[in-house]
Amino acid sequence: MYAIVDIETTGGHASANGITEIAICIHDGKKVIRRFETLVNPQRDIPVYIRALTGITNEMVQGAPSFEDVAHEIFHLLKGHIFVAHNVNFDYSFLRYHLNAAGYELNCNKLCTVRLGRKIMPGLLSYSLGKLCSHLGIQNNSRHRAMGDAAATAELFSLLLKTDANNHIGQALKQNSKEQVLPANLSKADIERLPQSPGVYYFHDQKGKVVYVGKAKNIKKRVCSHFTGNNPGQQRQEFLKNIYNISHQVCGTELIAFVMEAVEIKRLWPKYNRSLKRFENTYGLYAYEDQRGYIRLAVDKHRKHMPSVYACNSLVEGHNLLTTLVETYSLCPKLCFIQKNDAPCLGNNVNSCACEGHETPDEYNTKVTAAIDELKHALPTFAIRDEGRTSDEHSCILIEKGRFYGMGYISHYFDADNIQQLKNHLTPYPGNDYIKNMVTGYASRFPERKMVFA
Repeated sequence: MYAIVDIETTGGHASANGITEIAICIHDGKKVIRRFETLVNPQRDIPVYIRALTGITNEMVQGAPSFEDVAHEIFHLLKGHIFVAHNVNFDYSFLRYHLNAAGYELNCNKLCTVRLGRKIMPGLLSYSLGKLCSHLGIQNNSRHRAMGDAAATAELFSLLLKTDANNHIGQALKQNSKEQVLPANLSKADIERLPQSPGVYYFHDQKGKVVYVGKAKNIKKRVCSHFTGNNPGQQRQEFLKNIYNISHQVCGTELIAFVMEAVEIKRLWPKYNRSLKRFENTYGLYAYEDQRGYIRLAVDKHRKHMPSVYACNSLVEGHNLLTTLVETYSLCPKLCFIQKNDAPCLGNNVNSCACEGHETPDEYNTKVTAAIDELKHALPTFAIRDEGRTSDEHSCILIEKGRFYGMGYISHYFDADNIQQLKNHLTPYPGNDYIKNMVTGYASRFPERKMVFA
């Protein structure tokens, strides 16, 4: 038995919106044998654009039952039946959320007439309910009203049952089928083509634009995990609705995938990615010349358009580094903002300190420059050589002077004599400290995969 459902709502996601109307057609596989419909008081204002679309006004639902009043009957109408709807995940997520709030746990097998239409009647320009009904000659004089759309969906479903020569409906209902959880506009073939390898995957919208980039140790498993559960939130519902295609890029290791994800998010700026878009280190060690000509060193918050001498993960790390430089190179603690009071300078050579004018700018700046040069010289240059995409290659990531240079794949037999030879085989990418820290941390955990260059 099938329960063919349509609902009208106050908005696009269940967690912040109510149901204004619901219709259920119980279908025995041949015809509709029972109908249920009711207006529902959503106990909130119906937005004007929803009123214009559905014709359901605040006055119409004022005397209607609340969802809690009809939850028992709705639950028992749906229980034990296959839940069918046009874009089923929308209707199912709404009803499951509101039934749960009323104390009922809905768990049904689902069928989506959008997905089934694409499989059983391929090649049509549109699979919206209105266009499908028009193409198939199905009358619907109550568009965007629950019973009008439910009855039209029931008639469409009867046609799909009759013309399903390849048993797509039966296949979709199998327990191991992914059809029930996939977004309405995503082909199952896209999922089946995905490899079980480390890599980066891309979700595309109807126009082919990348709307989300993700990384994975197992691309297929990770992609499928996006479609499990019934999160009723607006972001998830909109996200699922806008996924039309998936592409991917196989990487040799999970580390390469992590780095590539960070690079691609910066490059493509996908709509649904939140993290990594604006990552920057919080603090940095900066050098600038004051009005007297002395080079000042200071730890400060990240400045977008001013390169730092050294990136710091925290204010404490920056201050510790700066204190070490002051002691090692006899720098002035006042000019380095270590000492901020008006007391006499606490530097190593109080009687010849720059803040008191005992050192000329040239003399003092020579020491500061030496400190900066030594700091830069101490920045590591190394490569991570790891598994490749195939057995005859290795993946390789290069950190040059403490900064991410790029990555790529080299022959299993390639042996770089110097860094320039290696760079000729790698692709440069824009980097940031997130990538540098990730690669450096990996090198610490797996020192046997690290190649150090002088």
